[in-house]
Amino acid sequence: MRVGIVLLPQERWSTARERWRRAEDYGFDHAWTYDHLAWRDLADEPWFATVPLLAAAAAVTERIGLGTWVASPNFRHPVPFAKDVMGLDDVSGGRFVLGVGAGGEGWDAGVLGPAPTRGERTRRFAEFLEVLDALLTQPVTEHAGEFYTAHAARMVPGTLARPRTPFVVAANGPRGMALAARHGQGWATYGPVAGDEGVGAQEAWWDGLAQMADAFDAVERAAGVHVPRWLSLDGAPTFSLTDADLAAEGVERAAALGFGDVVVHWPRAEGVYAGDERELERFAGMLPRLRALEPAAR
Repeated sequence: MRVGIVLLPQERWSTARERWRRAEDYGFDHAWTYDHLAWRDLADEPWFATVPLLAAAAAVTERIGLGTWVASPNFRHPVPFAKDVMGLDDVSGGRFVLGVGAGGEGWDAGVLGPAPTRGERTRRFAEFLEVLDALLTQPVTEHAGEFYTAHAARMVPGTLARPRTPFVVAANGPRGMALAARHGQGWATYGPVAGDEGVGAQEAWWDGLAQMADAFDAVERAAGVHVPRWLSLDGAPTFSLTDADLAAEGVERAAALGFGDVVVHWPRAEGVYAGDERELERFAGMLPRLRALEPAAR
């Protein structure tokens, strides 16, 4: 098992720098940040740009994987974004992982214009992945589609990661899962939509996640592929790092469902993901034991 952590892009770099270093020192395998213009009830709080933050994080770390959890077409065009991906790959020495999803219906969905319908969003995502894949695997790309045009789009010298930066494709429904099977080097999910907090809601979430894992099994069989699985434990009703033991139990249960990578969030002082950094430190002490777990074969 590999365990990662998400650091929301809210702190000035003078503060955030030490947290990214600590994520590596704690022994996490990968560290992530969100790729939004604004997010949920934090929309009026400080929120920094994703790409420069990850470039800065790459400069102060040496080992840990770095990624977006997750980027989307809501405000990204694949041509300039592919340049960003290539740059992050280069600065990080090939450690960058592109977490990517279709984009939600939240705060930044309509910042650049009317938000697409759900059907349009799915088609846009499919084209976004297709164009990104082409851009990152060949020096010059031509594309004319429903949503994007790329004319003589050059991507030189290409990524250090071969054949390109790995895609971890976030998806909860069948069409998104099919795209993860087609383009992804990983399938990521936050599980089913969570209900109210409590033991019953927590167990219902795990039951729903097991059904999603079964659904992805069927997608894999149909596509004739096997794709590694990534889970955000904090899609569950109860924030994982309210208690390090709860987070450790989550990693174990994820492994039993075939997930090989699990992600938690750095505790915030209040509001969403509110928790105690002492629990984060205690959880970090459990990482050697948790890393020894083997995800169940599916």
